[in-house]
Amino acid sequence: MAWRIGVDSGGTFTDLCLFDEETGRLEIWKVPSTPDDPSRGIANGAEEALAEVGAKAADISFLGHGTTVATNALIELRGVKTGLIVTDGFRDLLEIGRQKRPSLYDMNADKPEILVSRDLRREVPERLKSDGSVDVPLDENAVREAARLLARNDVKAIAICFLYGFLNTEHEVLARRIVAEELPEAFVSASHAVAPEFREYERLSTTVVNAYLGPVMQRYIRRLQKRLAELGVAVAPQLTQSNGGVIGFEAAAELPVRTVLSGPSTGVVAAQAIGRMAGFENIITFDVGGTSSDVALLQGGVCKLTGEASVHGYPIKAPMLDIHTVGAGGGSIAHVDSGGLLKVGPQSAGADPGPVCYGRGATEPTVTDANVVLQTLNPVEILGGRMKVERELAVAAVQRLADKLGLDLMETAQGIISVVTANMAKAIRVISVQRGHDPRDYALMAFGGAGPLHAARLAKELDISHVIVPRTPGTLCALGLLLTDLRADFAVSRLMELLPESLPAVAEGFATLERQAVEWFEAERTPPDRRRITRTADMRYVGQNYELSVPVPAGTVDAGTFERLAEGFAEAHRQRFGFAAEGAPVQIVTLRVEAAGLVKKAEFAPLPDAGPDASQAVIAEREVYFPEAGAFVVCPVYQRDRLKSGNRIDGPAIVEQMDTTTVVLPGMSAAVDPYLNLILKV
Repeated sequence: MAWRIGVDSGGTFTDLCLFDEETGRLEIWKVPSTPDDPSRGIANGAEEALAEVGAKAADISFLGHGTTVATNALIELRGVKTGLIVTDGFRDLLEIGRQKRPSLYDMNADKPEILVSRDLRREVPERLKSDGSVDVPLDENAVREAARLLARNDVKAIAICFLYGFLNTEHEVLARRIVAEELPEAFVSASHAVAPEFREYERLSTTVVNAYLGPVMQRYIRRLQKRLAELGVAVAPQLTQSNGGVIGFEAAAELPVRTVLSGPSTGVVAAQAIGRMAGFENIITFDVGGTSSDVALLQGGVCKLTGEASVHGYPIKAPMLDIHTVGAGGGSIAHVDSGGLLKVGPQSAGADPGPVCYGRGATEPTVTDANVVLQTLNPVEILGGRMKVERELAVAAVQRLADKLGLDLMETAQGIISVVTANMAKAIRVISVQRGHDPRDYALMAFGGAGPLHAARLAKELDISHVIVPRTPGTLCALGLLLTDLRADFAVSRLMELLPESLPAVAEGFATLERQAVEWFEAERTPPDRRRITRTADMRYVGQNYELSVPVPAGTVDAGTFERLAEGFAEAHRQRFGFAAEGAPVQIVTLRVEAAGLVKKAEFAPLPDAGPDASQAVIAEREVYFPEAGAFVVCPVYQRDRLKSGNRIDGPAIVEQMDTTTVVLPGMSAAVDPYLNLILKV
């Protein structure tokens, strides 16, 4: 046997997906996460899952995992003491930023905490011009003195960011060498290696975040490597990036900032593959975990990359899938605000103590508790019977909230669901309606532990006609690790107008990036026939402040390439803003190359149609509260594993499986496709 294993370490549960390369057997497993040391939860889960399928650690041919270690360390400010070396006169740039208030009309809104205190931000004489030429040479003695001062302050990481350092790396390379001589044990991060793009504040912020998280990620990787080695795992593990690809542990340890949004990215990768199999090209993904909901839009089966995002208020320039997150998950806490209104989230009960119904001492009702009260979620046990549920505790908690609101128990429980559904719908409108896409033109793919539980109501809210629930929705991010490729992104900023005289510079820029991609392929030992390179350019009208990504055709960069770029940019501008400014000068801002090393993936074969009768999958009946009826309604409960290709279900109904529960509302139907996806129709 040769098992490929994907592991997704979340805030509440650690999910594992196992695929046997020889037989095509697919198994999933779920264990509680261990927030104090996530590597322990991963090792425990791998050991349990291997025992469940009768395999040994030596049978593992691939192990990839996604983690929220970097994300949580940034959100909870658990990074290391960090120093900063910048161009003379730019010491306070990190604090000044873009001079934007977090919320324009909120006089009490707090800015995120500055990751490097002012006394640890040191200026050194040096200056590059806007074309990259040297105006003031680097003062090496000043760099050495700054490094020694930071050493006396016991910093564990140092960020280096010089003005226009992305155009000429000479000064940053020299400063990095001097710092390494003075602080050989410190983690050193230079902006040209982290984010070689223009916009000095965002480049500085990204470099500082990378340095702040570097030692945290290194410690985590060392612990995980040790645990996996003790388990007997022989293969080199891979780690998910925010762009949906995977990289080796060494690369992840050097660039932890590229893993900050890695958690939900592989779920989108899996959604792309499943959508193609199910025959849906335009999809909105809906991934609901214990703490948050992540949504993304796939047009033509592809999720676009974005080059910049804000994570907990910190701007980060790194290639990442365009995923929008809101604090609305199964563990989101329901409460009454100062105005006496019901609110849900963003505070979450997390893995410990978790929802009230887990019986671990929590007292505040969550979305999960509301579902248990309504009995859309099994009021006795979940995880296939491995975790018991105490409904009476959930009822008591929701009743306390109901008393504050002056409502009855069921109205309050349903109110919690309605509020969290509205929060989720708002997130989807951000990535669809606000960007020129009509949600009615898309299918909703629901996954995560709580996604299928809420998908039907969300689809009705947005007037979406089809909902896709994959075969293993609760562990789809783990499955995505078995469907993704090795991936790296390279970029360089080159501000120039889309004119014939710019052709040589654009051609040279792409040639440089492609050489870097080839070097990466060689380092990853990717065979030539498994290499893929894709080019894009970030473009805007002259005078605009934000860019749109436009595909660059393969082949030689010539006049025809520029014509295609102009057409592609006009089309992208119409899609986003509803118009194109004919005749206005267009500017190229950043050139990008995406390198993908194709790897062997899990493959799924279609199953023959077994007919519409699904009676063999009915395991029980349960009373479920539906607001449409204003009362409990007796519903059949189906076991997902017993459903066969071609089976049909009419709502109202409940479909249970180890990793999630799917609700089929009255007036809806559900059909099982040849790949065992459940397709709900409104």
